[in-house]
Amino acid sequence: MDQSKTRSTSNAAEKAVGAVADSLSRGKDAVTSAASDASAAAEDNLTALRSDLTGLKDTVGQFVSRAGTETAKSAREIAGHVGATASDLAERGSNVASAATDQAKTMASELEKITRGNPLGAIAGALVVGIVIGMMGRRS
Repeated sequence: MDQSKTRSTSNAAEKAVGAVADSLSRGKDAVTSAASDASAAAEDNLTALRSDLTGLKDTVGQFVSRAGTETAKSAREIAGHVGATASDLAERGSNVASAATDQAKTMASELEKITRGNPLGAIAGALVVGIVIGMMGRRS
């Protein structure tokens, strides 16, 4: 009877060990499968993230390029406008100076004609202008 109990206990222990080994094996397989699935999902997510970052890099590069092109274009337009305005102002100043020179020559010519035609009147006029300038200088 002792042998029968021992065999029965031994069989039960072997069955328990076998059940535990099967459970451990199934647990190991489940953990390995879950880790493999998680690794594949992480790899897919990492690939998608790399793709998104590459797209973002390209978009930012295009934006910076366009911004630089537009800035350069605006600067050229402004420089063109400033140059045209400066050129126009220089031309106007030249025209004014030319007109003033012509008028001064005409006035000098007229004064010369008046002086040659009436020398005493020219001397009297010069005297009056000198007195007026002297009186103004004295008041200051």
